[in-house]
Amino acid sequence: MITEPAESFAGAPDSFQRLWTPHRMAYIDGAERPKTGAAAECPFCLAPGKDDAGGLIVRRGESVFAVMNLFPYSPGHLLVCPYRHLADLTELNQAECQELTAFTQAAMRALRKVSAPAGFNLGINQGQVAGAGIAAHLHQHIVPRWAGDANFFPIIAQTKAMPQLLEDTRVRLQAAWG
Repeated sequence: MITEPAESFAGAPDSFQRLWTPHRMAYIDGAERPKTGAAAECPFCLAPGKDDAGGLIVRRGESVFAVMNLFPYSPGHLLVCPYRHLADLTELNQAECQELTAFTQAAMRALRKVSAPAGFNLGINQGQVAGAGIAAHLHQHIVPRWAGDANFFPIIAQTKAMPQLLEDTRVRLQAAWG
């Protein structure tokens, strides 16, 4: 909700309008993150036990799966996760490494079919200090990008405008997966 300029917390009026986004507190406070890092409360360990829609799963493999990011940077933001609860890329065995790479490639192909991004950011944040929101469970980000997709809104308002619901995107990607 956008409000009129208000007094600042110090009591002096300012010229800013505010867009309040209290739903983001779940991410900021870490309510969706495991408290201890244990597999029993890890969303990446729990997701495969749900049906695809309930777990936001796009594709299941032998040792990894692709899942929608609950807090996407851009529409179609996917994560590829090993089923095993491990934190470090060096802990993957050869089969997991190969399938993680193959799933990343397949995710890129599916995203190109569904939404024609101009590029991708791919990455693994190793450890909480490196930006991993769930550091205890390794996950590869596949973030589709378009020219001009980064604007002032996320910087100024800490808000992203998402043009499609996660479930709608998940269904389209699942259908396009090759």
